[in-house]
Amino acid sequence: MGLPQRLILTLLSIYLYSATVVNTQQEFKIQSVELIIEPRNDVTAGTNVTLRCHATVSTSTGKGLIREYTILKNDKIVYTKTIGSSEDFVYQLHNARVFSTGLYQCKLDIQGDTKLSKAQRLNVQGLSQPVLHLNTNVVNEGEEVQATCIAPGEIGSFIFFFFDNDEQISRVEGLSNQAKTTFRLSGADIHKIHCSYKIRTAEDTFPSTKSNNVTVSVKELSITPELKIFPDSTIYEGDHLNISCSAKNVHSSSEGYKLFLSQGTKLLRTGNSTINHNMVAVPKASEALTFDCRVVVRNVEKYSEKKILVVELFSVPSLTMSPTEVFQGQIMTLTCNSDRFASQRINREDLEYTLYPSKNLPSSGKPGVFNVKALQNDFNYTCSAEAKGIKKDSKTLMIRPKVHVSALKISIEDKVILKKSFTILCQSNGSLPINYTLFKDNVQVGTKVIREQNRQAVFVDVINEPGERQYRCEAKNSLHSNKTGSSQHLSVNVIVPLSQMTLAVIPSSLKISEGEELNFICSVNGTGPVTFKWYRTGSVVPLQTNTTTETYSNLEIKPVSKNDSDEYYCEASNGANKVRSENVNVQVFMAPWKKGLIVVACLLLLLLLVLLLVASMLNIKSKRVKVDRAEVSVWSKRKPETESDDEISEVSNEPNVEYTEVVHARSTDPARVPLRKGTDTVYSELQNSPNGAADPPDYGSVEYAELNREQFEISQYDPQVHSYQDLPEPVD
Repeated sequence: MGLPQRLILTLLSIYLYSATVVNTQQEFKIQSVELIIEPRNDVTAGTNVTLRCHATVSTSTGKGLIREYTILKNDKIVYTKTIGSSEDFVYQLHNARVFSTGLYQCKLDIQGDTKLSKAQRLNVQGLSQPVLHLNTNVVNEGEEVQATCIAPGEIGSFIFFFFDNDEQISRVEGLSNQAKTTFRLSGADIHKIHCSYKIRTAEDTFPSTKSNNVTVSVKELSITPELKIFPDSTIYEGDHLNISCSAKNVHSSSEGYKLFLSQGTKLLRTGNSTINHNMVAVPKASEALTFDCRVVVRNVEKYSEKKILVVELFSVPSLTMSPTEVFQGQIMTLTCNSDRFASQRINREDLEYTLYPSKNLPSSGKPGVFNVKALQNDFNYTCSAEAKGIKKDSKTLMIRPKVHVSALKISIEDKVILKKSFTILCQSNGSLPINYTLFKDNVQVGTKVIREQNRQAVFVDVINEPGERQYRCEAKNSLHSNKTGSSQHLSVNVIVPLSQMTLAVIPSSLKISEGEELNFICSVNGTGPVTFKWYRTGSVVPLQTNTTTETYSNLEIKPVSKNDSDEYYCEASNGANKVRSENVNVQVFMAPWKKGLIVVACLLLLLLLVLLLVASMLNIKSKRVKVDRAEVSVWSKRKPETESDDEISEVSNEPNVEYTEVVHARSTDPARVPLRKGTDTVYSELQNSPNGAADPPDYGSVEYAELNREQFEISQYDPQVHSYQDLPEPVD
C-alpha cells in the first residue's frame, strides 16, 4: 500500500473518531443554582457556618458531569473547587467571625456554561474583648513603655487604639490580630492604660469593647528649670535686661538635658547648661513681655515662665499736616509729635524730631514743626522721635496735593424749547470733589457736587418766556479755597413751538387760468429756523423743501396747467414740533384766449349752419305751389305720398300734419284794414287721409302759414264765391 493510500486511511480514521466523540457527548442544562447558609443567616461570633451550594442540572444520558463551584464574598472569589458528582457543594466557615459578615454567592461552571445563585447575607455579631499587656508597671518620667494589644480569635483588617486615662496616645493598623507600640508617659502620677480595636469590612466598621486596664506608676524627674530676670522691679523702655535660664537638681547620673530660652515665639538661646541673655527692654503695645525657660530630658519637657511690664519711655510719634487739604505749590505745616513720655526718666525737651525726606526744609523755630511747599504730584513724609538712644518712626503720611479747577466748560445737551426742561452740563479739570454752581442771567439756579472722575455736573432747567438767556458755571474743589473757576457765558435762544399755521394762495380766488402764476405762502407763529415743505395730497414726496430763519415761506408754480389742479398743503417744523396746514383746493381753468377761440369757432360754425338752413329753405319754397299774392290765405293741398317715400315705411292710421310757410305780398288796396307791421306766422293744419286726399269738412289736418305782412287790409269775400272752407281766426 502506497503512501497516499495510507494518508487517506489515516485522515478517514481521524474523522470517524471525531464524529464518534461528538456523537457520544451528552447534552445538559443548568436549571438553577441555590446558596443555603446553615444554620441561619444571622449568627454570633464563634459559630460554625456551612455554605451549601445546591444545583439542579438536567442531562441527556444521566451520567455525571465535571462541575466547578466558586464561592464569592462581596463579588470577590473566596474559594473554588471542581467535583465530578451531582451532590451539593459544601463550604465550611469554622468559628465564624465578624469579618465573615458579607454577601455570599455560589457560581456553577459546566463546560463553559455558568449560572450564579442569588446573594445571601451572612451577619456575624460580636467581637472578642481585646487583651492588653505592658512590659512594666513602674517607669521614670520620660522612659518608654511597650504595650501589646491582642484581639483573640479575630481575623480581618484591624485598627488598634491605645489610651492613657481615656486620652489616645497611639494608633496601629494591620492584618494581624495583635499590635505592639511604645510610648512615653510624662507627669509623676498613676496612669491607667487600655486598648481597643476595630475591624473593617467592605461595607462597615465594627468596634470592639475596651480591654483590661493596666496601671503604670510614673516617677517624676527631680530636675527643674529656673528663670531669672534683672532688674526685677519697674522696667522702663531702654533699660538693659539680664536674663538667665538654668536647670536645678541635676545629678551626675542623670541623662543629658537641653535648655531653651524664648521670648514669646522667638527663640533667644539654647544650651546644655546655664543660658545668659542681655537685651534692651522694648515695650510691646498693650502687652507684657513673656519669657520661657525649658529643660528637656528624655523627651520630657519642664518649663518656667515669667512676664514683665515695660513702661514706654515715649510714644510713637504721629505726623499731621495743616491745612488738611493742600493745593499744588501751597505752603503747608507738618507736625511731628509724641503724645506721651515717662516724666520720671526724660523731659519733653529731650525728644528730638526729624522729618524725612529733609531736603531744604524751612525752619519754623518749634521742635517737630516743619513748613513744606506742596509738590506737583503725590509724595510721602515720615518723621522720627529720639531720646536716650531710642528712636521711633511715625507712620507714613501720604500727601496728595489738589489741583485747582481749570478749563471749565458749559454745554447744553438738548434743544431749548419753551416751557420744556433741558439739560445743562458743566465739567472741568481738577481734584475731586468739585462743587459746581449754575447761574442763569446771574441768578443762581442750583449746585452739584461731583465725586467721581470724568463725571459731569448735570443741571435741569425750564424757560417759560421766549427770548435769549445767559448761562454760566462756577466750580471750586475746596470749601477752604478762595479760587473759583468760571465758565464762559452760554447764550441760549429759546425755540418757541410753531402754532397758528396759515396757507395763503395768490390769486386768492383759487380759480386760475392756464399760464398764470400760482403762489402758496405758508406762515406760522414761533421761532426759526423753520423748515417748510409743500405737498400735493396723496404724495409723500414734497414739492419743495427749504429752511429759513423767517416764519414764512412760499412756493411758486408758473405757468400753471390743468395738471396742477389738486389739493395742496404745507408742513413746518423747527425742532420743537411739526405743524400742518389745512388742504387748499386749486382749480386751473382754460386760458381766456382759448375760450375766445372756441367761441369764434362756434359762431362761425353756427353761421355756416344758418346759411345752410336758409339755402335749404329757399330751395323748399321754390318747389311749393304758387299762391296768389292778393289772397290772405289759401288752402294748399298736399299730394299723396307714395309708398316709396323714405320717411314712411308703413301706412299709419293717424292723420299726417304738414306745416307750410306761406309768404303773402303786401296788398295795394288802401281800403283794406291795416293789421300790423312785421311778420306774422299763421299756421294751417292739413289733414291727409290715408289715400292721400284732403278731407275738406274735417279740419283734422291744418297747415300753418307764416305771413310776411306790413300794414295791409283783408277784403271781404264770400266763402262760397271762392269755394274755400272757413279758416280759423287769426292768432295774434
